[in-house]
Amino acid sequence: MRIFVTGATGFIGSAIVRELLTAGHEVLGLARSDAGAKSLIAAGAQVHRGDLEDLESLRIGAAMSDGVIHTAFIHDFSKFEASCEIERRAIEALGSALADSDRPFVITSGTALLTPGHLAIEDIVPTFDSHSFPRVASEVAAASMAARGVRVSVVRLPPSVHGDGDHGFVPRLIGIAREKSVSAYVGDGLNRWPAVHRLDAAHLYRLVLEKGSAGARYHGVADEGVPFRDIASVIGRRLNVPVVGTSREEAADHFGFLGFFVGVDCPASSAQTQERLGWRATQPGLIPDLDRPRYFET
Repeated sequence: MRIFVTGATGFIGSAIVRELLTAGHEVLGLARSDAGAKSLIAAGAQVHRGDLEDLESLRIGAAMSDGVIHTAFIHDFSKFEASCEIERRAIEALGSALADSDRPFVITSGTALLTPGHLAIEDIVPTFDSHSFPRVASEVAAASMAARGVRVSVVRLPPSVHGDGDHGFVPRLIGIAREKSVSAYVGDGLNRWPAVHRLDAAHLYRLVLEKGSAGARYHGVADEGVPFRDIASVIGRRLNVPVVGTSREEAADHFGFLGFFVGVDCPASSAQTQERLGWRATQPGLIPDLDRPRYFET
């Protein structure tokens, strides 16, 4: 198939591009810059210029393809609600080009805030209201596309998608620990973070594209729940700084916008995903992957 991939030059998207090409698919990658276009060409993909706010470019890219994988997101947490609204519109634009066809549309969501304090499973259907986490908008948009005859599936990713080139939450935690000369956790640090390696996540996206069911939700989760204190301990040991607990009140000051996420207990399961698709994580888990010099190179 010829697959249109948004976020194709990103940390996860670039791994998906390689996964698809290796499996024999053609890839049309969305690129908003000359540098991004060059990296796609070097990887063996075709280039489609545009960005998430250029809705016509998204519709054209989807119309030219046999399926779409959407991973792009504007990671500006100072304007998080606005970024989520931009993504909602992008999903609707992409889906409009796939309506009333059997072409697959795979979107990205998250596991983090589905059921805090309880194991999140694939069957959970989030609702969107004024009290919801804004990122839920992506799944609401997907549901509206499904109602219009789009063969849409959802891949939910955990807070940590790790591996070489990671620029997500864990590198930010390392940066904070380096800056403040202490590696911190919230409370007793036993709150759990699920995680997955980017290459395992990329493999799941391909399986969902090829074999996923319309309307289904899948979890790209390898580690169901790593105690946050274990993450802080590796960071502290590698940086040779103390590992300490902070109160919830102190967390916002110490971690900035990450303060809430650091303290959330959000374990997640991928048991149904594994059963339905035969997906198995084969890459290192979060702790052994983190406990390497590569993560601490400046």
